[in-house]
This record gives sequence, C-alpha cells and structure tokens, in this order.
Amino acid sequence: MFIIFSLLAWGLTWGMRMLALRHSLLDIPNQRSSHSLPTPRGGGIAIVLAFYLGAGTLVLTGRVDIPHILGLSGCGLGIAMIGLWDDLFHLSAARRIVVHVGCVLLALNFFPSNCTSLLPGGEGIAPVVEWGVRLLLVFGVVWLVNLYNFMDGIDGLAGAEALSVALGAGIILFSLGETGNYFPLLLLLAASVLGFLLWNWPPARIFMGDACSGFLGFCFGMFALLTTCSTSMTLWTWLLLLGVFVVDATVTLLVRICRGEKFYQAHRSHAYQILARRTGSHLKVTLGCLGINWLFLFPLASLSVYRPEYGLLLVIFSYTLLTILCMLSGAGTTND
Repeated sequence: MFIIFSLLAWGLTWGMRMLALRHSLLDIPNQRSSHSLPTPRGGGIAIVLAFYLGAGTLVLTGRVDIPHILGLSGCGLGIAMIGLWDDLFHLSAARRIVVHVGCVLLALNFFPSNCTSLLPGGEGIAPVVEWGVRLLLVFGVVWLVNLYNFMDGIDGLAGAEALSVALGAGIILFSLGETGNYFPLLLLLAASVLGFLLWNWPPARIFMGDACSGFLGFCFGMFALLTTCSTSMTLWTWLLLLGVFVVDATVTLLVRICRGEKFYQAHRSHAYQILARRTGSHLKVTLGCLGINWLFLFPLASLSVYRPEYGLLLVIFSYTLLTILCMLSGAGTTND
C-alpha cells in the first residue's frame, strides 16, 4: 500500500506540474524568495488528494474508524481549500486565521470521549480549567498550521520534515505494538509526501504551496492530540519530532516582535533561509534538517515514550540546543 500511494502521489504531482506550466501558475522570484528561477507551484495538492484517496481505502477496508477520518480529512479539507484560495488569489492573514480556528474547533468534536483533557491527571478537573486547556490546544494547532507554512521556503525542506515526522511517529507506534487507527494513517501520509518529494527534492521542479503546507501542519497537530489521548505517545513526543520547525518558526517570530518589526509581513529571516544563503545550497540545509531529526530528535522522542517522566526535560534540553543554533544563525535579525 505504501508503494502504491507513493506512486499515486508521484503521478499526481507530475499532473499538477503539467497543469501549472500550461496555465503559467509559477512562483516568480522576488527579493524575499530563496529561489532564482520561475517554478511551478501547487504541487502539494497531490499530497492532499493521495491522502484522501488512501483514507477512503482504509475506511472501506475497515482499517480506520470513520470519526477519525472525519476529524482529520474532513476538517483538513477546509485548511487545504483556504490555502489553495490563498495560493491563487492571496487572502489576508486575518481571514486565513478565522478559517484555521474554525476547522480546528470542528475537528475537536471528533475526539474520543476520553480526550476531555490532555493534562496529566486531568480527569475531573474544573470546567474552567478544561476550557482553558482546550483553548490552548486550539492555539497550538493553529500555530502549527501557520508555522508549517512559514517553514516551506526552500527546496525539499517541508516535505523532508513531513516524511521524517510521519515515519518517526509510525515507527514509535509500531514499536509499541499500537497499530490501530493512527499507524496506517501516518504511513499513508508518509507515502503521499514521498511521492511529492521526488519532484520537490533540490533542485525542486515544483513547489508545495500553502494548500498543502497548512494541511500538513493541521494533520500533525491532530495526530499529536489524538495519539496522546489513545496511545502511549505524549505531546512531548510530538514536540520533539517537530522540534526543528517549531523552534525555528517560534524563535524567528519572537525575535522579530522584540525588534519591533512587522512580524506578519513576509520575510526571509528564518534560520533555514539564512543558512541556505550562506551555504549557497538548499540541499545541504534539507539534509542537515534530516540529520537533526533522525540522529538527535527521533532518539529523544522514542525515549520520551518509554520514560514519559522525562518528557518535559527532554523537550527543554533539545529546544535549548535548537534555540542556540537558531540564534547563532541570526534568525529573525537579517534578510541579507
């Protein structure tokens, strides 16, 4: 199944590339771009389509429950559609955020009944605290949707991160013997991303686009919450797996806010963008991200599952090191 849907995503990406070239749907380089040649965009739609087709297959074969598909795929469709609309017509940030919040709130309705709280020992907590936790979770997922969009700025990076996170989470669930609803969906997402990544690998022949980057952020946010409710994985595990993107995007945003800059405007001062310019290579930065993911963050994420009492400490340790790396690169301070 993995190979089938990887090939499907590869073929759909080829079709999207032909369509983009025929209708001149190109990403034209400007002063904020990290590329120098006009490149077809919107290829990430292939990931979304392949994932939906695969999810339908999993439902028909009884591998996953319908509520999980409704929560992930159904609400994710809204994220993908608003991203596609932005790709084509450029929407304001406020309108995008409103849709993002609405989709996340709707998705929470499909959670299992034991997901009233994700706090340790959270059963029976006061309603006010419970609603506070829910608001915090909504904010976290909406931020993940947007930061994934921010981090899709050089060839192969967003796809490589998605492939690493989905496979890493799948391996952890498999090692735990928990191969229910979420394991096949994670493998399906990884397969869909791989097919696209073959076209997006440096030098990219097509870009992902907002329609898919936001969709990936949403999916990982939902997977994080759902697996925390129903498996031995924790939020610490997911924070570790997503560490590179979370730290780079968050540190860059905070630095720009502290400097009094218009943080909501497009820029190219993320650590990965600066490093790509300094090294003159998108490939080196993407490979560096993969190295950090598999040699550093994945082992820590695995440890956080088997020793959950150390989860917060592992996140603090890894995020401190990643923050230092971002600051040393000059994240948020320069567009040069």
